[in-house]
Amino acid sequence: MTTDPNDPALGLGARDGLPDALRVLLDDYPRAGWQADPNFDGLVRFWLSKHLSFREMLAILTRETQAAADGADPARFAAALSRIGGRLVGELHGHHGIEDAHYFPRLSAMEPRLEAGFALLDGDHHALDAHLADFVEAANALIGVADAPAEMRGEAARFAARLEGLERFLDRHLVDEEELVVPVLLHHGTGALG
Repeated sequence: MTTDPNDPALGLGARDGLPDALRVLLDDYPRAGWQADPNFDGLVRFWLSKHLSFREMLAILTRETQAAADGADPARFAAALSRIGGRLVGELHGHHGIEDAHYFPRLSAMEPRLEAGFALLDGDHHALDAHLADFVEAANALIGVADAPAEMRGEAARFAARLEGLERFLDRHLVDEEELVVPVLLHHGTGALG
């Protein structure tokens, strides 16, 4: 498989993992051994905890959305969706901005043979921006029907499918990012990030 980040087969919705050429350090630093590595603590642990928090927010939103589709209090759901959804979108944008502007260029310089991988992750961020914009639009529309319980139930059921798609795309990106970034940091240490 190619490592060209513009190859449609490597798009966020098309790929099922990183191509072998971008997994070279992952072979030396498999996921099962990350926590035992002396370079794991600090930035690596923090990075993975941020990813976990994104997954947890999506899981909460999924549960809350299903409850709303089943008839739970629409006002309570609208407040939870606004609070948690806003936090998810804001934190993802901030996280991706720091990665694109600071971490990815430095990591790419540390490990030039993986430059295409960091370009791929940057492209994922742009693809995710579109999904997040759709999420915000749909969430705002859903919040707008909080005073109409029957309509809320139907809209919440449709929103659940949208959340499932966002979760699938985000998880693919997070897994691939972890499998590219963490081995580089374990191999080189975080001090090289400057």
